[in-house]
Amino acid sequence: MTTITAARTAPAQVGRGGFLSHTGFITGRWLRAQYRSPALIVFTLVQPAIWLLLFGQLFKGVVALPGFSDSSYIAFLTPGIVMMTALMTSGWNGTTFIADMERGVMDRMLASPVRRGALMAGQLISNGTTTILQTILVFAIGFAAGARYDGGVVGYLVTIVVSMLVGTAFGSLSNAVALLTRQQEALIGISQFISLPLTFLSSIMLDPKLAPHWVGVAARFNPVDWAAIAARQALSANPDWSSAGRHSAYLLAFTLIVAYLSTRAFRTYQRSV
Repeated sequence: MTTITAARTAPAQVGRGGFLSHTGFITGRWLRAQYRSPALIVFTLVQPAIWLLLFGQLFKGVVALPGFSDSSYIAFLTPGIVMMTALMTSGWNGTTFIADMERGVMDRMLASPVRRGALMAGQLISNGTTTILQTILVFAIGFAAGARYDGGVVGYLVTIVVSMLVGTAFGSLSNAVALLTRQQEALIGISQFISLPLTFLSSIMLDPKLAPHWVGVAARFNPVDWAAIAARQALSANPDWSSAGRHSAYLLAFTLIVAYLSTRAFRTYQRSV
């Protein structure tokens, strides 16, 4: 109910300020709606904990395989689960846009002075707060399970930044799909079609050296794998900052391109209504 009320009153409150003020307003709108739903908060925080504990027990024996690069599977897995969580959670971003379309709020927003980029940025920033909380929780559970990292504060900060880039990139993609399809079913199907292959064609749960060659080749072009590599390098005792920086740059470029295209999707939506 609070989400619906916030959505219906939002356009009337938007002034003629600049991009930052519009982004701040949209961010506040979604934060209020998000944190008035305790069940949603619990689900989004518990889900990554289940993944970490489940996969941590299911695949813990892989460290015994020749060629595995880490002596502790939970330490190897934790940064991967952070990226997996950001990917899976962001895939649902577009559902809020579809809800706005169904209630007529999106049309009112687009007819108001609010900037198109602010509509996208405000929603993504609000979801970014959830990504940060999930990342902290995953690390806390990983630490309790025995994961240790020598990268210090810098390593943790890099992991948070790249996880937010993953969330922003695929959240933008989810929003674009929502604007183009305007159907919950289509959005869910496309999200699952994208997220599951990206998860398993990466180093989230398994060192690519142990996977078939073609999986390793596919991982080189996988933004989720870029994030996992950057995080693991930053958290290691002797980080390869060249590799971490290069993969972070790839991820940033991908995020900016998808964000731009998703903003352009507003124009396609406007022409079709």
